[in-house]
Amino acid sequence: MVQRIVRSRRTLFERESELAAVDEALDELAGLRTDGAEAADRSRGALLAVAGRAGIGKTTLLAEIRRRATARGCTVLSARGGDQEQRVAFHVARQLLQPQFAGSGESDLRASLGSWYDIVGPALGLCAPTAAAPPDPQGLRDGMDWVLTHLAVLRAPMVLVLDDAHWADPESLRWLAAFAPRAEQLPLLVVVAYRPDELPDHAESLRGLPGRAGGRPLDLEPLSATAVARLVRETFGPHADDAFCRECWAVTAGSPFETVELIAKVRDRGLTPTENSARLLRDLAAAVKGSGLVSRLERLGTSTVRFAWACAVLGTEIHPLLAAAVAGLGHEEAADAADALRGARILTGGETLEFVHPLIATAVYRAIPPGVRVALHGQAAWCVIDAGLGPAAAARHLLETHPEGDTGVVQQLRAAAEETLRAGAPDAARSYLARALREPPNAQDRAAVLYELGSASLLTEPATTVNHLRAALEEPIADAGLRHRIVYRLSQVLAHSDRLAEASDTLAREIRVTDDARVKLRMVSEEFMWDAFRADEPDHPSRSRRLTKLAVRLKGRDLTERYIIGLRAWDATLRGEPAHIALHHAERALDGGLGWAEPDRGFEVPVLVALAFMYADRPGRTEELFAAGIADYERQGWRGAHLSFAYTLLAYVRYRRGRLAEAEDFVRAGLRLAERVGPGTPAHWYAVGILIEVLLARGRVTEAAHVGEDYSFRAPFPAAVVFPDAQTVHGELLLARGLTKEAAEELAAAGRRLEPRGMRNPAWCPWQLHLARAEAHETPERAVATALEALARARQYGTPSAVGQALRTAAEVSSGSARVKYLEESVTQLERSPAAYELACALVALGTELRRTGRPREAAEHLYRGLDAAVQCGADGLVESAREELTAAGLRPRRLHSTETDTLTARERTAANLAAEGHSEAEIAREMQIDEPTAIRLLSAVCRKMGTEITGLPAALRAT
Repeated sequence: MVQRIVRSRRTLFERESELAAVDEALDELAGLRTDGAEAADRSRGALLAVAGRAGIGKTTLLAEIRRRATARGCTVLSARGGDQEQRVAFHVARQLLQPQFAGSGESDLRASLGSWYDIVGPALGLCAPTAAAPPDPQGLRDGMDWVLTHLAVLRAPMVLVLDDAHWADPESLRWLAAFAPRAEQLPLLVVVAYRPDELPDHAESLRGLPGRAGGRPLDLEPLSATAVARLVRETFGPHADDAFCRECWAVTAGSPFETVELIAKVRDRGLTPTENSARLLRDLAAAVKGSGLVSRLERLGTSTVRFAWACAVLGTEIHPLLAAAVAGLGHEEAADAADALRGARILTGGETLEFVHPLIATAVYRAIPPGVRVALHGQAAWCVIDAGLGPAAAARHLLETHPEGDTGVVQQLRAAAEETLRAGAPDAARSYLARALREPPNAQDRAAVLYELGSASLLTEPATTVNHLRAALEEPIADAGLRHRIVYRLSQVLAHSDRLAEASDTLAREIRVTDDARVKLRMVSEEFMWDAFRADEPDHPSRSRRLTKLAVRLKGRDLTERYIIGLRAWDATLRGEPAHIALHHAERALDGGLGWAEPDRGFEVPVLVALAFMYADRPGRTEELFAAGIADYERQGWRGAHLSFAYTLLAYVRYRRGRLAEAEDFVRAGLRLAERVGPGTPAHWYAVGILIEVLLARGRVTEAAHVGEDYSFRAPFPAAVVFPDAQTVHGELLLARGLTKEAAEELAAAGRRLEPRGMRNPAWCPWQLHLARAEAHETPERAVATALEALARARQYGTPSAVGQALRTAAEVSSGSARVKYLEESVTQLERSPAAYELACALVALGTELRRTGRPREAAEHLYRGLDAAVQCGADGLVESAREELTAAGLRPRRLHSTETDTLTARERTAANLAAEGHSEAEIAREMQIDEPTAIRLLSAVCRKMGTEITGLPAALRAT
């Protein structure tokens, strides 16, 4: 009781500045001014980081923060990291969020979590994992972001308090460290306390998070001699003399924890606080921590010591019956031990026990003899399992035991890994399986454990995955199905590691020894797929012929057959066969279903089929398939590389449709996702290449060049084929920068790489079109020949967009009357296509050529049409070119900015209409599939053009 009173009072001692920062944050959060009056503006959140060494008073300060937050009517979420629970995935996240859903049935949980139920629920321990593929870590973090954001809004104002963050599990800590900066945008105060010298690498970002200390944590200092004297006199009265108080400060070095414990021991011993007693303080202080604490514990008796050891092994939130079972004590004996430990101020609590301070828990744990500690962890593991807490709860104890060849241990670790992996924690699952491998498993199970270990490492350590899977194939495998799964997974991870030749060779070797016809067909389909992405494939024409013959025979009866038919559609697209052939096979592949998130399948073939429609001038069909695919990803919680590819390629579709502003928004979203996955991945090459193309189309050459530099977009290019072709985009960028010689060399090299593989469709890779432009400066005759060859290939493919674009290039490098002829046909072709940007380019080029040949009246019509089309596309550079040509023709360019709403772009008009209907910026962002900052920029542009504020925007729109 004395201890609790002292601790409560101690919050006032030399923590005034910290508490002032807390009060300011809480007042703003609750919408109050510092004088207590109601504030006019809405509440806003913040971050407070509290740093300090062990025993400095972080926990006491956080307890006071929780008390003050509760007094102001805040919802308080609280959690604490534990030294023994660092390997328990989502331990902290569950402490924070589980209580908010306590007592909710499944139907209520589904209503609360919505589409995130199957993704977030298992991680938070709210439901069992499903049999579907697990979410990727980024998707899971996004889901937990959503849960916490909605709780913060629904139960505002909210305060989240995390103590001992340095001991939080990596999964929870990575999530919170990434989420914390968003607190300032929500009615949420995040308070995190940690020991700076023990903060793990994956939480380094906590040190620099924005907060009320100017980006620095609130560093707690030891108490001064004056503060310690006040603490002593609060307990013993004013008669405690100065010498006694000074000695209390000297022996504790101002540590609040040690001071409070020392005062309690002085009171227990009945010492008078005088100079005569001061000489005893050093020995009493030594008994508070380290070896002194251990000696004090040993004096409590063998049973009590063993119970304390069991509690130290179990960690936090200790159930007395479980501790008794681990210690091997009866109920009465354990109850007596708990009472003794409470009396010695080592444990506290009733139905659930915990150590009075983490320093005590650490000292007790380290005092356990190593052999006994290992045995206690082993005992704890089986007690946890017997208590029905599951293999995942037992696994952290099994990690601390010595390998003994126990098949039961292997079984429990494998079960824990499966549960944890499906909950979205592959790192934890990998640690369990690595330990199972060291046990070791039986010879007949070793391949399965290696396969599971490789699968758990797939997203985080692909090189390690390859090693594990190759080792698995070297083991004797009785189960043919297991061997096939290992081969599929190995080829997949090799391909995703930019080792496509090895992926193909792995499948080819297995095809030769496989007897099952359907399995062999599946492997053939996988081999075809990875070969399709190989930039260095030596025998593409032969593969194409084999693929053509096989696809004709197949009926699409199952997913494997549809994959092969889909690959045939893509091969026809690359080779530039007539577009109707590619479309025919694409439709065949889709007949019967071609999901993007099929179990144990890649997403590559469904994407290729969707893109075949785009190149064939059917972008609407492509977008339908992409929308369904993105929905598949989000249902699965795949928000890393999968979603990055989806957004990036959707940007490519918008780019080819001439919706450049939307394309830029999507590709930047895809690039942000790719950056979260990691640098140098194929997702990066896709995103950066498309972003450069979009920026060039918008006339922002300098920005495109900076993007290329920032992301090292140059040779060596990836071994995998990417869209658009990276080397071709690099050549296009060089050309746009005026480096025609370098551009010609790069584009010619791209041609030498693609031609032997039969990749000759300019709709897919227009390297010849750009090369012709580059050659026109030095070798105009060669440029014309190059352009005409590309035009012939475009006519063979037969889509209006491909033909129209090739005709415009032919006009650009030709001379005389042929230029107008080519451009007129280009406009005619592009008017039949969905390529709005290419049409705008052709119109402006035709208008320019007509003006220069003395036909201004005809030129005006095309230039005005081209100008309007360029504005709608968001092609700012082309807009300026059209305006310059109109001025040169003596015509007045139309105004682009006025107070009339008809000057708004299509995206601005959409955003404005949604605002007029009362939608918030966040709702507009969701409706338009853009991020919130982009929505705000759109609305700001609308306001500038209409001469109004955002608050007056709806009325202004209605008035017009």
